[in-house]
Amino acid sequence: MFVDIVKISLKAGDGGNGAVSFHREKYVAAGGPDGGDGGRGGSIVFRANDNLSTLIDFRYKRKYAAGNGENGRGNRCTGKSAPDMVIDVPRGTVIKDSESGRIIADISGDEPVVVARGGLGGRGNMNFATPTRQVPRFAKPGMPGERLDVTLELKLLADVGLVGFPNVGKSSLISVVSAAKPEIANYHFTTLSPVLGVVSVHEKSFVMADIPGLIEGASEGVGLGHSFLRHVERCRLIIHVVDVAGSEGRDPKEDFEKINLELSNFSAELAERPQIVAANKADMASEEQIAEFKAFIESKGLPCYVISAATTMGTKELIEAAAAKLDTLPPVVRFESQPLSRAEIDEFQKEKHSFTVEKLDEGVFEVTGQFLLPILQTVDMEDYESLQYLQRVLRSSGIIDELERQGVQEGDTVSIYDFEFDYVR
Repeated sequence: MFVDIVKISLKAGDGGNGAVSFHREKYVAAGGPDGGDGGRGGSIVFRANDNLSTLIDFRYKRKYAAGNGENGRGNRCTGKSAPDMVIDVPRGTVIKDSESGRIIADISGDEPVVVARGGLGGRGNMNFATPTRQVPRFAKPGMPGERLDVTLELKLLADVGLVGFPNVGKSSLISVVSAAKPEIANYHFTTLSPVLGVVSVHEKSFVMADIPGLIEGASEGVGLGHSFLRHVERCRLIIHVVDVAGSEGRDPKEDFEKINLELSNFSAELAERPQIVAANKADMASEEQIAEFKAFIESKGLPCYVISAATTMGTKELIEAAAAKLDTLPPVVRFESQPLSRAEIDEFQKEKHSFTVEKLDEGVFEVTGQFLLPILQTVDMEDYESLQYLQRVLRSSGIIDELERQGVQEGDTVSIYDFEFDYVR
């Protein structure tokens, strides 16, 4: 089964928490704080694997999570960082944010790409010792790893793409000019997935892709074309195969115009891609049909090669022309990653430190916020300096300001999950 688009969920590892610890050793008085830092959470990394040609493995496993970093320990021991999770995908896979459609990475090169970063480890209490605060009883929690839903789209890496209506001879053409062995039969949609073949020309070679047959309305989801038009996007050159004999009762000139319209509807940039027209099935056409069609194509400024894939007539000249044209064209298209917009960054930061303050009853307020949970776990509620640290967090995050805006009074009860305290100005 050929699968070229899937949606998966990624969760990078959380960083380990910093440790609260004090040095204990015989004959060493007041050893001081020695809580180590937490380890870094594992990131999720994607890399190209040329042994893969489809995304079918992702149909059966949709959630990927990297390991969390270890917590820090006493004696200034830093927690162990979690290993990165490496996910192999076929070369040419484009990774997009499922919600916004933003391109995160194009896995076309050999370098692995980090898509979801693991959280940094929290700092242990050894980092917070000062001449005036010699016994810090708090540490920082590890940062959460990135979590996101992504869409994987496989866009084949091919120099030349064969396009045209079903049953015009694309599979026959690629089978005679390369070692590819597509299924060939006299009915529509014989080819149900793209077929790649390497074509050699005078000690040079290029990759050709047989794209499953397009029909009218393909760009709107009709037939198979909508599913496979994405594979033409990277092609440097398009060979437009047309049944010049009109063996199925269609007008070859209308076929040519309809397919180009579908390409244009799918992508204006794709419609501008260089084209060579292959007038196939010439062995079944009259000289008048061939001459009329060739004149029509050349009037549009495009080269037209009369061929018969069944007898290999003219295929050598077509391939040599394609190789010569490729020498003048830029390399295979690579999609640039799209950075977050200013608005998206602001929204991300807002969500990262989001909280709610609700007045439950007269003199009772409840505060909730996911970022507060790890902080509460590392704060010693019986230690004055530790409580000062929590107070600074509440002040800097805007929670105190929101409480005051809602009318909190001195002596009112403020509840943060399992922790309650009386508000003091």
